[in-house]
Amino acid sequence: QVQLTESGGGLVQAGGSLRLACAVSGRTDVLSWFRQAPGKGREFVAGIWWNTRSPYYAGSVKGRFTISRDNAKNAVILHMNNLKPEESAVYYCAADVDALRTLIIQTNDREYEYWGQGTQVTVSS
Repeated sequence: QVQLTESGGGLVQAGGSLRLACAVSGRTDVLSWFRQAPGKGREFVAGIWWNTRSPYYAGSVKGRFTISRDNAKNAVILHMNNLKPEESAVYYCAADVDALRTLIIQTNDREYEYWGQGTQVTVSS
């Protein structure tokens, strides 16, 4: 079993920054962040291999977002810079516990077995 708890969402102006954290209890191969805006499906944002800390980003966030692992807190951090209003969404962290089977950080949310409850990010224009 894996338990995930997100924190750090909030309201920020366009161009601003936010830091999200996902506390992880249990073992996983990959930990990723997704986001879901009202009326839309879940969108992959970024993922990280738990053991190697190798990251992978969606093209839309590359260069602005950074995903990293915090060993001391057993958590994964998502630093988001230069946020845009269209990035307002509920942000979820998700665990893929058998990613070593494919050696791929999956961007399809159906490949993830465990999910956090989500944290709201609102970017005002």
